[in-house]
Amino acid sequence: MVFRERTERLGRRLQGAAEQSFLRLDERLPAASAGKLLRKAFPDHWAFLLGELALYSLLVLVLTGVFLTFFFDPSMAEITYHGSYRPLHGTRMTQAYASTLHISFEVRGGLLIRQVHHWAALTFLASIGVHMLRIFFTGAFRRPREGNWLIGVTLFLLALLEGFCGYSLPDDLLSGTGLRTADTIIGSIPVVGTYLSFFSFGGEFPGTDIIPLLYALHILLVPGLLIALVTVHLILVVYLKHTQWRGPGRTNTNVIGQPMFPLWLTKSTGLLLILSAVFAVLGAVGQINPVWDYGPFQADQVSTDAQPDWYVGFLEGALRLMPPWETDLWGHTIMWNVFVPAVALPGVFFGVLYAYPFFERWVTADRGELHVCDRPREQHTRTALGVAAICFYAVLLVAGGNDVIAFVFGLSINALTWVLRAALVVVPLLGFLMTKWLCLALQHRDRERLAEGEETGQVHQSVSGGLHEEHRPLPAAQRYTLLARQAPRALEAPPAEVAETLPRRQRLRLALSRWYYRDQVALPTVRQQEQQRAAAVPGGPGADGS
Repeated sequence: MVFRERTERLGRRLQGAAEQSFLRLDERLPAASAGKLLRKAFPDHWAFLLGELALYSLLVLVLTGVFLTFFFDPSMAEITYHGSYRPLHGTRMTQAYASTLHISFEVRGGLLIRQVHHWAALTFLASIGVHMLRIFFTGAFRRPREGNWLIGVTLFLLALLEGFCGYSLPDDLLSGTGLRTADTIIGSIPVVGTYLSFFSFGGEFPGTDIIPLLYALHILLVPGLLIALVTVHLILVVYLKHTQWRGPGRTNTNVIGQPMFPLWLTKSTGLLLILSAVFAVLGAVGQINPVWDYGPFQADQVSTDAQPDWYVGFLEGALRLMPPWETDLWGHTIMWNVFVPAVALPGVFFGVLYAYPFFERWVTADRGELHVCDRPREQHTRTALGVAAICFYAVLLVAGGNDVIAFVFGLSINALTWVLRAALVVVPLLGFLMTKWLCLALQHRDRERLAEGEETGQVHQSVSGGLHEEHRPLPAAQRYTLLARQAPRALEAPPAEVAETLPRRQRLRLALSRWYYRDQVALPTVRQQEQQRAAAVPGGPGADGS
């Protein structure tokens, strides 16, 4: 009896101490809010893990990058190499290249970490790109997430810059060829190009300042901006809630999914461990960027089969496809063959990415907040535009290796270049038309499934000899998913006599809106289906109200 009373008193004291400690912690930190955060609902779909793939790739990049920073020397001062890689003994090279060889052959685990770092960089950029495609095709950039879309595009741009900086640091013959191309691109900018080149390289190419400058950008400025923007991006995701796929119980006012703790945290931790293991295996067995095979950079040499990493391959392809156009004005030469594909084209590309959410909102009649993802088939014009952009990028990427393709297959490089120039116009157009046709066909298919039901594969013959196929009603969940579509609406056109008096900008807006939303297939609106849709009352476990 006495022992039980002492145990109860000890328990009450421990409970009181815990409560007091929590209250004091909550006075200084948002401890009470952490419990609510741990119950945040995450949609249970693999597509929502693409962003986490990019996040964990960035984490691996930071950890391996810190290790490499301890041993890399970005100096462009020349030395005579006497390291452990004997084929280059007695070769003149920069300290940057020599330190890269030192990491690869003399630092314990250095080559493994170098290759893990490179594989993680490629995965980081690829996962950002695929994540943005998911956001684009499902309409997750719409109000109120336009700001997060702008942050995502900026992250992609910074990731490209970070990748180029890291790729150029070893100062081998391959990366030096890339820097030669970068110097040409900078110099093609009218008026200020020459000054920017001298400032960046510390004089005439190759100069003495470019590697230290890229090193500072690679380990300080760009990573700091990336981490800051990722933090803001995640805060906005928590504040605005996740988007979710359409289905029973899922509306614009809730999020149905798994709580952050323990289900989502367990799944996410597993993804981190699997990704780290994959990087470790790739770093151990998948050779990448063997700088010792290329040799040190020399300004009078160019590496054969020089191919950049895939994320800047489209720039290489654009440079190769552009005709050799130049203009002489007042003693100055404007190199359109470099400026247009390498400066103007990326500027237009990222400008379109930044502006697209506002363009779609401009040509759409709806103005409310949207938290439920679109099915790509239901936004046929947007989906077709996205596929056309992918086709455009793919042609440029192939063109970036036209010399290798021509050599391997025994083709004429001039003929191949002309074929790719034509493909750059034809393939995106075909991609747009075929994708739009396919989306509309799928919309018609959804309408048929709602009106007639699902095919059973059984055919019956009537007494009069006629044949008809048997159908069964769609399951309730599928029926709700199809009927709950938020059909986009074009702007309402005024009467003809009023339309003629509208400003040109307004007429353009109306024309683009009609073009964007025309051919939309309307769903059947029979009374029974409307009642079935209304009967699917939203609600269910795991809802996170917003």
